Amino acid sequence: MVENLFTKLEEIYPKMVDFRRELHMHPELSHHEEKTPEKIAAFLRGLGIEVRTGVGGRGVVGTLEGGKPGKTIALRADFDALPIQDEKDVDYKSQVQGVMHACGHDIHTSALLGVAKVLSEFRDEIPGTIVFVHQFAEEATPGGAKYMIEDGCLDGVDIIYGAHVMADEPFGTVGVRGGYASSAQDDFEIEVLGKGGHGSSPHTTVDPLVTASQLVVNLQQIVSRRVSPQHAAAVTVGSFQSGGANNVIADKAVIKGTVRTYDAEVRNMIEEALKQIAKSTCEAAGAGVNIHYVRDCPSMYNDPEEAKRIEKIAQYVVGTENVREMAPMMGSEDYAFYQEEIPGVYFIVGGENPDIGAVYPHHHPMFNADERSILNIGKVFISSALSYLSDEEIVPTGK
Repeated sequence: MVENLFTKLEEIYPKMVDFRRELHMHPELSHHEEKTPEKIAAFLRGLGIEVRTGVGGRGVVGTLEGGKPGKTIALRADFDALPIQDEKDVDYKSQVQGVMHACGHDIHTSALLGVAKVLSEFRDEIPGTIVFVHQFAEEATPGGAKYMIEDGCLDGVDIIYGAHVMADEPFGTVGVRGGYASSAQDDFEIEVLGKGGHGSSPHTTVDPLVTASQLVVNLQQIVSRRVSPQHAAAVTVGSFQSGGANNVIADKAVIKGTVRTYDAEVRNMIEEALKQIAKSTCEAAGAGVNIHYVRDCPSMYNDPEEAKRIEKIAQYVVGTENVREMAPMMGSEDYAFYQEEIPGVYFIVGGENPDIGAVYPHHHPMFNADERSILNIGKVFISSALSYLSDEEIVPTGK
């Protein structure tokens, strides 16, 4: 059955590419997606799939009831774009000024729609239910996953799979790992409140810039001296603002940054340590402080047993030699919210191809990916869904 589905997927591949290019030419930013979810919903309805729109805000959920009773699996794709000017010289270049699909979400969406079309034509043979989760605002904080979950997109679902095309992995490869796959993300903003004055009389002021500078240095000691070397973590200050004139000491300095962790205990410890260091540093200088600490995404944790399933399926799809254990990423993904509710696996698919200029990183104005990655995502999705629902193992053929 799987090979028949693969053949059908390959037959409709040109239409999937057309859909991807249509999305690429008309990208929409996070929380401003209007036409994109409409197109997705119309496509799914055309397949006779039950569709719910406006899920969590702008999400779309399609439900395909199989012809036989069984478990329920969800497959997820995201569809928002980024505030970046498209600089590629291609026929399907973005037509929206300052907005482009620079992270492959158009690839993900087209792949999942192709999967829906193929599976819908074989629904009578499917033992269970397949839920197609089309998520909005993955690039936002917090992402759309949280809102879609609150609106019931996972109700009755037993497991979820997700995929991401990667611009720095060769086309034809697949990566997956059990356990932690990406870090949690927290963001912070610290206001150092001093007493301003003239630059010629620093002794009459409480200089927030100097205090904030010391704070930046002190924060670097959290990872180096409070986190075990056996745990990965990062505390990064990415923004520092204070004053504006060369002879004026300002009243306030503001630093902003991000924290990345895997382990929940380390995450809690760093938040506590950051707040304590900020307060004590400012107190020692006679300055006040306001701390705004926001928890964004949890760490993404792939179910170890299900990751083994995906690994074998990927070996079946692209060949054993083209499947690797992906390294855990310090970037975050709001897919992790789904995994807080139910078991899940998130895998990556190579999209790099120097022959077509697909060599630029994600979020780059020249970003592109080999569109054949649509097929690889689709084949892994189809195989994993059928394997899980039927409790049948798909064995690699060594091709």
